[in-house]
Amino acid sequence: MAGNVNKITDGDFEQSVLKADKLTIVDFWAEWCAPCRMIAPTLEELAGEYPDNLSIGKLNVDENAQTATKYGIRSIPTLLFFKDGSVLKQVVGVRSKAELKQVIDQNI
Repeated sequence: MAGNVNKITDGDFEQSVLKADKLTIVDFWAEWCAPCRMIAPTLEELAGEYPDNLSIGKLNVDENAQTATKYGIRSIPTLLFFKDGSVLKQVVGVRSKAELKQVIDQNI
């Protein structure tokens, strides 16, 4: 992944997300998903704006079905906001940067 957005897999999900010491957004996406590609630049921008308080990762649902199934991902893109190992919020579909910033600011 480019910039400040990390690639997450089934194998490192627990360490990268559940044990993270800051708010973590996981973008459940797929290569073929046009809306997923549309939201990617927004996530890159947000990762750059909150380097100390926020971690953002992308989990490809086609390559990591175990985690996607565990969290009941049925539509993509789906963003799950994690803190202290728990899901705080779920956002499905493309959202504006302002909407995402509001959720981040409420939870960091």
